[in-house]
Amino acid sequence: MSRILSFAYGLVCYVVFFATFLYAIGFVAGVGVPKGIDSGAAGPLLPSLAVNAALLTLFAVQHSVMARPAFKAWWTRFVSPTIERSTFVLAASLALLLLFWQWRPLPAPVWTVEDGVLRGLLWGLSALGWLMVLLGTFMISHAQLFGVSQVWARVRGRTEPEPVFQTRGFYRYIRHPLMLGFLIAFWATPAMTVGHLVFALACTGFILIATLGLEERDLERALGEQYREYRRQVPAFLPRFGRRAAEGEARQVARQVP
Repeated sequence: MSRILSFAYGLVCYVVFFATFLYAIGFVAGVGVPKGIDSGAAGPLLPSLAVNAALLTLFAVQHSVMARPAFKAWWTRFVSPTIERSTFVLAASLALLLLFWQWRPLPAPVWTVEDGVLRGLLWGLSALGWLMVLLGTFMISHAQLFGVSQVWARVRGRTEPEPVFQTRGFYRYIRHPLMLGFLIAFWATPAMTVGHLVFALACTGFILIATLGLEERDLERALGEQYREYRRQVPAFLPRFGRRAAEGEARQVARQVP
C-alpha cells in the first residue's frame, strides 16, 4: 500500500508540475490564462514591487535551499528518499502558482514592437525557448528529474539507479540548456512592460547565481575532475561550434570509453 501511495503521490506532483509549466508559458506571454504577467489594474509602484520581490524571493529560496545536497540529506531523515524529488517538484510548483496568483502588474511599456514580422519572430523565439526547456529535460532524464522514475521503481520493488553524468544533445554544446531556454522565453517578447522587465531581470539574476554558483559547485564536489573538464570544454550558455567544440566532444567521448 505504501508503494502505491508513493506512486500516486509522485504522479499527482508531476501533474501539478506540468500544469504549472503550461500555465507559466501563458503567464509570461499573457495568452490563454486567466491571469498573465500584465493582467489586472496596476497598483502603486512601490507596494507592487515589494509584493513581486517577495514572491520571487520565496521561489528562489525554496528552489535553492531544497536543491542543496545538505538539505536533501537532512530532509530525507523525515521524508522517504523515494518521494524527496516529487516533494521538491510540488513545493516549487506551489511557489510558482502563488507567484502567478499574487503577482502585481506593472503595465507601463518599456518597449513595443509594432512590425508584424518582428513580432512574429519574437513570439517564435520565445516559443523556441520554452521548447528548448522541455526537450532539455528529456536529454538528461525527464522522469527522474521530476520524481516519476523514483516512485515507479518503488512500486515495482526495485532500486532506482543513481543519476549518471551525461552530455547528450544540447549538453554537448552548452552546460545549462534549460536555463538558456528560460532566458530566451523570458526576454523574447514584442511588448516588454515594467512588470515583465522586473520578472525577467530577477529570474536572470537567480539563474546566474543558482547555476554558475550553487549548482556547479555541487556538481564539481560530486563529480570532481570529470565536471571540471566539462566546464573547461563546454560553455555555460552560449554554444561554441567549430573545431574547438569538436575537439572537446572527442575528448568527452574518449574519456567515457572503457
